[in-house]
Amino acid sequence: MDKKEKVDSAAPQGGSLSKRVFHWLDRRAGVDKLMKESLDEPVPGGARFAYVFGSGLIFIFISQIITGLCLALYYVPSAETAHTSVAYIIKKVAAGDFLRSLHAYGSSAMIIVLALHFLQTFLYGSFKGRRELLWISGATLSLLVLGMGFTGYLLPWDQKAYFATAVGTNIVGEVPFVGEWLTRLLRGGDTIGTLTLSRFYVAHVFLIPGAIFAFIAIHIFLFRKAGAAGPINEDPIEPKLPPQGFYPRQVLMDMAFALLLMMGLGCLAYFHPFTLGPIANPADTHFLPRPEWYYLPMFEWLKFWEGPKVVFAVVVTPGLLAALFFLLPFLDRSLERRPWRRPIPVLAVAFVMLGIIFLGVRSRLDDEDDPSIAAQLALQAKQEKAYTEAPFHPYMESPGGTGPLALPIGPVSPLVSEGRGIFQGHGCSGCHGDVGLGTTMAPSLEGITKKFSQPQLIALLHNPNAAMRAGHMPSFDLSASDMNALLAYLGVIGTSEANVQATSGTAPQPSASGRAAAPATTTSAAPAEQPQAAASSQTSAAVAEGRQLFQQRSCFACHGPAGQGGVAPALAPLIAHLSDDQLAQLLQNPNAKMRAGGMPPLVGTPEQRNALIAYLRTLGAKQPQPQPRAANSTAPRGGSVPYPDMGPPAAASSAANVAAAAPPASMGASTPQSAAPVSATATAPSPGRAIFLSQGCSACHGPTAQGTRFAPSLIGIAKKYPGDKLPQLLRHPNSKMRDGGMPTPTVNDAQLKQLVAYLSSLQPATAAAPGARVRPSTQTAATSPQSAPAQSTVAQAPAQAAAARPAPLTPLELQGQKIFQSMSCANCHGVGGLHGTVAAPPLAGTASLLPASVLENLLRHHTIRMQEGGMPLTNLDPPDMKALIAYIRSMPSSSN
Repeated sequence: MDKKEKVDSAAPQGGSLSKRVFHWLDRRAGVDKLMKESLDEPVPGGARFAYVFGSGLIFIFISQIITGLCLALYYVPSAETAHTSVAYIIKKVAAGDFLRSLHAYGSSAMIIVLALHFLQTFLYGSFKGRRELLWISGATLSLLVLGMGFTGYLLPWDQKAYFATAVGTNIVGEVPFVGEWLTRLLRGGDTIGTLTLSRFYVAHVFLIPGAIFAFIAIHIFLFRKAGAAGPINEDPIEPKLPPQGFYPRQVLMDMAFALLLMMGLGCLAYFHPFTLGPIANPADTHFLPRPEWYYLPMFEWLKFWEGPKVVFAVVVTPGLLAALFFLLPFLDRSLERRPWRRPIPVLAVAFVMLGIIFLGVRSRLDDEDDPSIAAQLALQAKQEKAYTEAPFHPYMESPGGTGPLALPIGPVSPLVSEGRGIFQGHGCSGCHGDVGLGTTMAPSLEGITKKFSQPQLIALLHNPNAAMRAGHMPSFDLSASDMNALLAYLGVIGTSEANVQATSGTAPQPSASGRAAAPATTTSAAPAEQPQAAASSQTSAAVAEGRQLFQQRSCFACHGPAGQGGVAPALAPLIAHLSDDQLAQLLQNPNAKMRAGGMPPLVGTPEQRNALIAYLRTLGAKQPQPQPRAANSTAPRGGSVPYPDMGPPAAASSAANVAAAAPPASMGASTPQSAAPVSATATAPSPGRAIFLSQGCSACHGPTAQGTRFAPSLIGIAKKYPGDKLPQLLRHPNSKMRDGGMPTPTVNDAQLKQLVAYLSSLQPATAAAPGARVRPSTQTAATSPQSAPAQSTVAQAPAQAAAARPAPLTPLELQGQKIFQSMSCANCHGVGGLHGTVAAPPLAGTASLLPASVLENLLRHHTIRMQEGGMPLTNLDPPDMKALIAYIRSMPSSSN
């Protein structure tokens, strides 16, 4: 008989196909021996339900691996696309919501089963009897499981994930000596962004799972080496109870527990899907971060420690507990396994476990006891639910995926353009976002015209329901034409048609000659009307200054960009019946109702107050009936100038001052004039001023060093610190300056001299001599050969102001403007970034002066001051970054 016949004779004769296949595999792979090694493990005292937690942990881990691989097929780990890819999974992928919910709930289930497994092992004393390495490997696995939960929490890149991770990485920074280095290692830099996301993704998908696989293998090997410890009354070294095989009873119990886990997770994932919140917005100062439930005790624990004592909360106490956790088999070395015979270890573990539970419950109760916190957390939960139920918005080259930036295809509807102007002018964009796709304050309006009929929508706008009023939604009393335009815009939200240029929808009124009256700054004044033009220019300068104050004090955040209403009512109807004195009194001393709404008192000079009142008077003013006058008349028309058309405030003021200082033509240019002294801020730019702007001094002291709410005025600073005192103070700021955030200027000695020279030139403007007429220093006698251009310049100051308006934006700058808007930069830097707010300085005249390379470096690597001010990370690809820088540099660069 040959070899082949011998092999064939060894095969079973007859039998089912499955037996023959099993025999074929067993002869070649030793399957039967492998199954006996795995399932015939002796268990002293037989099977117990108390032993199912270890197998349950392995089952959950395998489930996490499978669901995680399915999610990884669609996930893109970058700050621009992470949130959108998760939204695509839960909203578009078949069963994607179910898979993600299984994965999310599986992480919590793993923590719960791990805690039960630890308690069972401890109470049964199963770590005794030469099982120290087995316990240490299990303790290491528990830390790796917590690491999986921490690294996976950031991956959805929503509000909750971002801020919880920020808190977690900040806690790591409290470690002495290496804390800052560890924080930078985790984040990949100073801030949380794409590098942080990629590092967490690699750790969550590759590094930590690989380590878990390795330690599971070590743990099982050590478990098989030491053998099962058996019941609580068994000898841990030499078992006395008769053993039973792991198969079939213990296998069936483990399978029943796994089935129970699968059913529970499946029901949770199906009936209560895991939500996804709005995309991470680091600039949102209202969001309250809360970690996942298993990190809540640590979150609450840190509330009891402040200042240097935080080290004890972050390093000493957790380090001591971790050391005791790992060294438990070496501390409890007796062979006694019954817990009532081990009172000290059992009481110690009970104390720690009860403390953890107490801290977690107290954290919840603290949130519920504070009405403001409870309301904010309820609002955040509502926003999560609203975003999860909202339609999917694909990523369309928009930073962070906040909305499409595609331009409309085909002709632009004037009605939609007018509707967007109404949408922005009435402050709707402040809550619902620039293109109505929702923010953390209000939901998306996409599909709103399908959800409500036109009469229902009009009724809601006229009379908001209870939920809308609770969200501070004001009522709108619009004309029929404005309402139609607004509804037209609401109908295209979520499409490229919504990205039209906003228009005010008001056509120029015809003049008496039948032609449209030109704006005040487009033509030069006739000689007979120059005094009137000068007075009008002074009024325009006051209005421009008032508009700047309106932006700097963040009035638009409540009252809307043009004071037409937002979370606070429109201003025009409120102040129409008030005199200037009454209005000034209210601004300085708000009444009880205004204070309850969060209205702060106006702090400023009388000139600033008058300028603000002058601007408020223009809000909502209607166009007067045209009066007969020449076609080139420069008399200003009623109504406020639309904000996007307004030039830089300081430049407008300078032009107005030149026009006001020009003498009437009837007096003759040769009339002797006494030149009044002017402040240094009205002179030509100097190297020291450029340093003042480039060092960011204007962010706190104002673009002309006149002072802001952040820092005092520097006018006359040289008199207070004469000689070498001022350079010494700049090199070494005192404690009061440092407490206010004053940095040390990074300049060399030559630049410091230039800066000191500029600061020394800041002197208050003195009054002109009685009877003297003020005129600009640049004006010369008309009889001089060079006087004609100067006189023409003065006489045509309004025309110069019109010529000084920014040129139309290039396509690259337009793209940067859209990125600026979509990233909500205007919330801090003001509309268009021109004037700033109390939260952040203007970009015009400061950042716009910086070279492109320096500006990019600042946007990608924020200074400490920018971080402390809440400047969010700017994670943009090179084309978008180039466009944003082009837009910032297109802003007016001169404040003179």
